[in-house]
Amino acid sequence: MRASAIAGYAFTCAVLYVVFDTSPTRRDGRDEPVAGAPQPPAPAVLGAPAADAGAPSANDDGGIPSDDAAVARKEIDAGVPSSDAEASPCPAEMVLVDTDFCPEVERRCVDMEYEKINHLQICHAFAHETRCRGPHKHISVCVDRYEYPNQKGAHPVWMLDWYDAQATCESVGKRLCWSSEWTAACEGPEHTPFPYGWERDHDKCNMDNFYVEPKKPNPKAQFYFYSKDPAVAAKELARLDQSVPSGSMETCKSGFGVYDMPGNVDEWVTSDEPPHEVSQWAALKGGAWGHVRSQCRPATYSHNPGFTYYFVGFRCCKDAPGAPLWKPSHDAIPAPAVEPHDFAPEPIARSENAGPSKTKFSRSGKTE
Repeated sequence: MRASAIAGYAFTCAVLYVVFDTSPTRRDGRDEPVAGAPQPPAPAVLGAPAADAGAPSANDDGGIPSDDAAVARKEIDAGVPSSDAEASPCPAEMVLVDTDFCPEVERRCVDMEYEKINHLQICHAFAHETRCRGPHKHISVCVDRYEYPNQKGAHPVWMLDWYDAQATCESVGKRLCWSSEWTAACEGPEHTPFPYGWERDHDKCNMDNFYVEPKKPNPKAQFYFYSKDPAVAAKELARLDQSVPSGSMETCKSGFGVYDMPGNVDEWVTSDEPPHEVSQWAALKGGAWGHVRSQCRPATYSHNPGFTYYFVGFRCCKDAPGAPLWKPSHDAIPAPAVEPHDFAPEPIARSENAGPSKTKFSRSGKTE
């Protein structure tokens, strides 16, 4: 298993918001700013005066087009949910995600939190409308119902990098999801920013837990959870663990029937967008159990494919029989081939102290 230095988490997503974050961020659990990063601009509102209209799009780092009429826009169709499991072409442990997907959407946030300490913007509620800034693309794919090992009640796998996650999926005849496939499964047939609707709710998915600081023997050493001594690593992982058993939160399920996509553990995917300097062909989706964006669209590109961490996991996808294959951007970096191998053969034992914090972050950063 490959270990890498802990780099900063940074989010980008193909969706326009009321507020934009232009400062690089890290996310070792808290979305803290990178040292020396510039302060983000004051919040801007869609339709605000021209002085605020230049806030960069999280998708292309450019501005919101000044002439919206020049941008082809289309209301997103409500979509049709997949038929019952008996008619699904997917294996029994997977669900069929069959929908028209919009690669670049525009949504208006009506309740934005600007978290000053970590320079983080978290949208708590969106206007109930999504507009597509380009043509829709059809997606038809089988997606694991739960985070790997894809078993209800299991502890999600952690501490695997992109290579090992892809190899593990291939060992069972699957692969990692393309980032767009993952997003489509999360947004559901209604194409909502959260799998459960339009308003953020940390009682529905495992998120907004208070941060537990990882420990290390000295400032220059690696964290204990990277220890080569299994007993040392296991003890620290158990102390840090704020996950919930897969599928235990019935409210954290998308309209397609996929569980725990925002929150719980971050999930490796294969990026189908133009490459980012660090992550190249890889990305992380969903956020983990902390106070982060926890939506369907955002992705993290600030870690190389060899990164491992205590709240990073994955789920698998599989081409739907008879359906056209999803085509990534022409500029996307092809992912390297890996040898199929199960890097998670043993179930992870859950500590009796594992689970969400007893209190959650409120809008002020204080307990609720």
